[in-house]
Amino acid sequence: MVTKRVLIIDDDLGIRKIVQISLEAVAGWKVLIAASGMEGIEIAQTEQPDAILLDVMMPGMDGITTLGKIKENPHIQQIPVILLTAKAQLSEQKQFAELQIAGVITKPFKATNLVEQMRSLLQWQD
Repeated sequence: MVTKRVLIIDDDLGIRKIVQISLEAVAGWKVLIAASGMEGIEIAQTEQPDAILLDVMMPGMDGITTLGKIKENPHIQQIPVILLTAKAQLSEQKQFAELQIAGVITKPFKATNLVEQMRSLLQWQD
C-alpha cells in the first residue's frame, strides 16, 4: 500500500503541528509542511503531494491567491486542494463553491475527525 502524502500550507505553527500529528498518527500519511503560500507552491512542485490542505487567511499571499497560482501551474494544478478556514459565513461559502477545490474544512476542527473529513472530501479509501 502506498502512503499518501499531504502538504499543509498554514502560517500558524500550532495548526501545522496539530494537523501533522493527526494525519501521521491516525492515518499514517506522510506530511509535508509549508509556512507560506510561496513555500507551499515550491514544495508542491518538487514533492508532488497527493493533496494540499491550504489555510485561507495568511499574511502576504493568502490562500485564495495561492490556490490561483496552484491552478495556473501545469505541474501541480491536478493536486486536489482542501481549504482550511475559520471563514464559514454564507458569503464565503458561496465564494468557495465557485473555486476548483476538493472541499472546505472549517476551524476549529476536531483533530480526531480531520482524517475522516479529508478521506471523505478526497474520496480516499485507504
